Order: sequence, then C-alpha cells, then structure tokens
Amino acid sequence: MSWFSRWRRERILRHHLIPAGAFNQTVDALPILEGLADDELQRLREQASLLLHDKTFSAAGGAVVDARMQLAIAVQASLLTLNLDEASYRGWSEIILYPDEFLRPREEMDEAGVVHHTRDILAGESWHGGPLVLSLADVAASGQRDGFNVVLHEFAHKLDMLNGDANGFPPLHRGMSAKAWAQDFGAAYEAFCARVDAGEDTDLDPYASNAPAEFFAVLTEAFFETPALLHAEYPAVYGQLQQFYRQHPLARAGGRA
Repeated sequence: MSWFSRWRRERILRHHLIPAGAFNQTVDALPILEGLADDELQRLREQASLLLHDKTFSAAGGAVVDARMQLAIAVQASLLTLNLDEASYRGWSEIILYPDEFLRPREEMDEAGVVHHTRDILAGESWHGGPLVLSLADVAASGQRDGFNVVLHEFAHKLDMLNGDANGFPPLHRGMSAKAWAQDFGAAYEAFCARVDAGEDTDLDPYASNAPAEFFAVLTEAFFETPALLHAEYPAVYGQLQQFYRQHPLARAGGRA
C-alpha cells in the first residue's frame, strides 16, 4: 500500500469509522458472524467503514434505504474480503437497492437464430464494471445461517469478475493451484448438475447448476452460511474456498474438517 493509500485509509477511518454501537448491533443480528475473534471484528468494522465511504447506495422501485440496511450489506460484503486485499471491490461504485425481487429483461438466441425475449425475477444482480443490485427483502433474510445470502452471492460475483467476466474462476492467490481449482470445482459442478438433472432434491440451491459462475457464488454462500453442509458434500471445494477466502467458517462454527 502506497503512502497516499495509507493516508487516505487512515483519514477515512478517523472521520467515518462505524460507531461501535451500530456495528455491534449489526453483528448481533447476523449469526454468520458468530465465532469471529476480536481482531477479526475490528478489521471487519474498518473494511465495512471503507466500503460505506467508497460506494454509493441508490434506491430504485420505491425502496427506502436506511443506514441499518446499508450497514448490514457492508458488513456481510466485508466478511468475504476480511483476509483479502481491501481493494477487492475496486472498479465500480454503485449499489442499487430495490424493495423486493425485481424484473430484468433478457434476450436469448436459440439454435435456429430466433431471439427470445424473457423477463427474469431476480433477488440480486452484478454487472461487470457496473453496479451491484440487491433486493432489500432478500438482504433482510440473509446472514441467518440457513444457506441463503444474496449479499455474499452478488459480492462473490464481483470477486469473480476481477479477472474478466464471471466464470467461477476468480484470480487465485500466489501458492494456489489453478489446476487443482479447476479439477475440484469442475468435478463438483458436473456431479451437482447430474443430481439436479436427475430431479434430486438437493440441500444446496439448485440454482448453482445454471453456470460455473453461479456454482461459485452459491457455494460461497454455503461456505459461510452452512459450512458443515458444504464440507460434507464437497470437501475438496470447501478446501479451495478455505484457501481463497483465507477463512475456516466450519471451525468458527465449532465443527471440524
């Protein structure tokens, strides 16, 4: 970090550090944060403060955006980057919030060259180089250790996009094996898609079978929300995510790997 970056960081935290009371209240309302050590909570508070300062929160569709919701989003997003580069969410500036799920028009061309126009119902969306979009109703339901977390999902896409379009292969740290990542994620993705195609009622969200990018985002949700489930079903993928995020949520939750 350059001297200017350090100066800027210190200045932001001196003037915009999240008040302890508001931060503690947010942490207490999010079970996925249970087990974090005091030093981790301090880093989480600082990173969430920097994110709140650097990102613009915009309302859409009649949403009412209050400080409590902004803080819940910033804290959960910062959980992903707790042990990563604080600039991991660089290159974009806006978080757009809808009151509930929203419609997104989509065009898709079939094999015959016919373009079909559809509308998807979404809880969140991430654009490469552009804003991140969230449903406030789904944000309110996130972080409860039940496997669903739209904040982690969409911010995981942003990490995936650091080296291009989201494809389930984010930039890995020095010492991580790209070959091992591809093998472990590829084998798990193929196995999971086969289960979904066979009509199995999977504990992990079947939406993960839509594409490798969605598999990475959904399994990121599971890594932090239901680590025991992910480790039991896909231990190799859990190990890859443990290396990537430099965290061990299963141990924090009292489990063993």
